[in-house]
This record gives sequence, C-alpha cells and structure tokens, in this order.
Amino acid sequence: MVKARCLFNNLQQSTDVDITPTANEITFKNRTVHANEINWQVPVSGIIYGTALNYEGELAAMGDTLKEDPYKAPPKAPVLYIKPVNTLSPHLAQIPLPREENTLQVGAALGIVFKETCTQVTANSALDYVEGFTIVNDISIPHKSIHRPAIKQKVQDGFCPIGPWIVQVDEVSDPDNLDIKVFVNNELKQTSSTKSLIRNTKQLIEDVTEFMTLSEGDVLLVGTPENPPLVIEGDIVRIEIEGIGALENKIISEQEA
Repeated sequence: MVKARCLFNNLQQSTDVDITPTANEITFKNRTVHANEINWQVPVSGIIYGTALNYEGELAAMGDTLKEDPYKAPPKAPVLYIKPVNTLSPHLAQIPLPREENTLQVGAALGIVFKETCTQVTANSALDYVEGFTIVNDISIPHKSIHRPAIKQKVQDGFCPIGPWIVQVDEVSDPDNLDIKVFVNNELKQTSSTKSLIRNTKQLIEDVTEFMTLSEGDVLLVGTPENPPLVIEGDIVRIEIEGIGALENKIISEQEA
C-alpha cells in the first residue's frame, strides 16, 4: 500500500489514506473498499494547467506543420493552457457530450500537484515543491489547431475528471517512467509512458516556473500522448497510471446530464 490524500463521502476536508494502486482500493479506518464504492470529490483546489506537445510522438505527429505559418518552428518553451473550475469532476462522475458533437477525445495525463508556492526553481529542487501525483482526463472536442487556443473545445463543463486521489511524491519512485493505459468499455485503446516526455517532470517544472508562479494546490499536467482515443455517448473511459491507480468516467449526452 502507498500513502495518498483524497476527499470523499462529503468530508469537509481532505484526509490521508492508504491505497493499493494495482487494485484501485482504498483503506481508511481499517476498512478496505474498491474505489468504485465511494462517493468521490475533486481532490485538488488550485488551477489546472495543461501542457501541449510534450510527448515525442505528439510533436512528431505535427510533422512539417510546425515549420510552416503560423508556427515556423517547434516550440522552445512549454505550451500551456488552463482547464477552469467548471471543467473539474471527480472519479465516477459523468462527462457530458455536447449536443452538437458526436465524439470526444480522451487525454490521459499525469498531474503534478503542488504543496507550496513554486517560482524560478531548478530541476534539481523541483520535486521539493510537489505534494504528489494524480490522474487527469484532459477531455476535449477533437480539433487540430494549437496556434489558436482551443477554448470551446477544452473548457466545457465536466471536461477535466481528476483523481481519485493524490499519491504522495515519495511513493512514486520515478514519475518519468510510468506506464499509462486507456480503456474504453474495458477494451485497451491506448498505451503510453511518461518516459516519452520531451520535458520530464522536473524539467517541465523548471521551465514553467521560469516565467510564472505555481501556487499551493495547483496542478500541472505533463501532457497527453499521441493518437488519443475517441469516445461516444455511453462509453466508459478508464485511465490507469502505474503506481497511481485508475480514473473512470462515463460519457453521457448533454440532455441527460
């Protein structure tokens, strides 16, 4: 078992628990239950920052496009965007499919959760500011443009499931070598690993805090892999990250939501 922090069953504040990531089980007050038996709340309180083009395969998929207008060259600094508070939802929450859309795009991401203010830090000290890691599904409406911010496509209600918990930083031996799997209706649809990051977790923190401050409770997503699965109404999406656990949500119609 590993140490984690979470918020569930209408508790007024987060609590420390033991979890078994491989079984997605939680032990609290000497009782062990599966994560799907609990009424979860979002385990973080800060701003969620997404990172684009931070996987080798994702950047490679852009090909020569990055050498053309309006880009003209691959990014030299992290490409960030925000998932605002209206997008946040917990483990087992339902994700609304907008009525004018047929599909949504899954974005399996490792989330770095900060425990204190973090500005202009070096890679060597970056993890000193980190509380732990969580799982994020960076849901979006399929789109191609990165030059024009994909606000409508990324910030609709419920488009950022996160949780179920935050695994303490000391419990994750190497955040830059974690297997990530995406299942749709229990069928494996995507496999990836954080070892394919262009900027690893420490370097990403250094590069981001060079030009902006991250605060306690903020979450920085390391990025999403190439070839993201598409899902439709009725699909159940489960993201598993090695050593962290599993985040599961169902796609429902906006009318039903």
